[in-house]
Formats: sequence, C-alpha cells, structure tokens
Amino acid sequence: MPSINSKIDLINKRYNYLVMETDAAYHDASLKLGLSDSVSIILYTICNHNGECLLGDICRLAGIKKQTLNSAVRKLEAEEIVYLKAADGKKKYVCLTEKGKALSEKTVLKLIGIENEILESWTEEERDSYVKLAEKYLKSFKEKIKSL
Repeated sequence: MPSINSKIDLINKRYNYLVMETDAAYHDASLKLGLSDSVSIILYTICNHNGECLLGDICRLAGIKKQTLNSAVRKLEAEEIVYLKAADGKKKYVCLTEKGKALSEKTVLKLIGIENEILESWTEEERDSYVKLAEKYLKSFKEKIKSL
C-alpha cells in the first residue's frame, strides 16, 4: 500500500480532487442552465459532433450508462429536442432538431464558449502541454487497469 504522505500520493490526491471539482463545476453549470447532467452531456457531445452523433459514440465518449442514455434520449425525443436517424446496421444517429439547436445555443454552446475562452487565454505551449499530459495519463491508466 502506498504511503499516505508520499509526494506522489499527495499529487494523486490533488489531481483527483481537481477532477471531482471539475465534475462538480459542470454539474453546477448544468443546473444553472436548467439541464440535468445526462441531458447536458448528451447535448454537449452532439454539439461537439456538428449536431449529430452515433448513439454508441455518445455512450462511449460521455461515459453514460446505456440505460441512462436511452432513457434520456427517449425523453429528448418526446420533447422534440432530438430525433434518431438510421446509420449502418443497427446503429443510430442522435440528431438535433431545430428546437434542439436553439436549446443548445442557450445552454451547452455557452459552456463550450467558456472552455474555448479559457483555453484561448493560455499560451499554445500551455494548451499543448495540458492535452499531452492528460492523454499520457489516460493512456497509462487504461493500460494499468487492464491487469486488474
């Protein structure tokens, strides 16, 4: 078991705290925008894919359980925010309706704008370093959890 006071352990605690605080900030933003977390994540993912995204990709990219995603998408369909479009085989695209585009403009696109504004305030070196280190951590973490 790692030492509780080791420098690496303290860095790990700090990193995990930042991840949790970031998640909490997105949750707070979703609430302020009048969206549930799942709806916010779904709309955000679709907007990052130009208004349509495969259902399976939303599940994978957003980290939402399939049942939660399907339930939220059915609700969004009933509210005429999204519609499903056939893709190859059993795959389906989740697409924004005009009403969904308007909702996204007032909500998740504001979040994306805030993110872009923050990243634009950083130097190119800071942005590159941030992304490279996050990718390196994720790749290593995925490799390590394979042996669990």
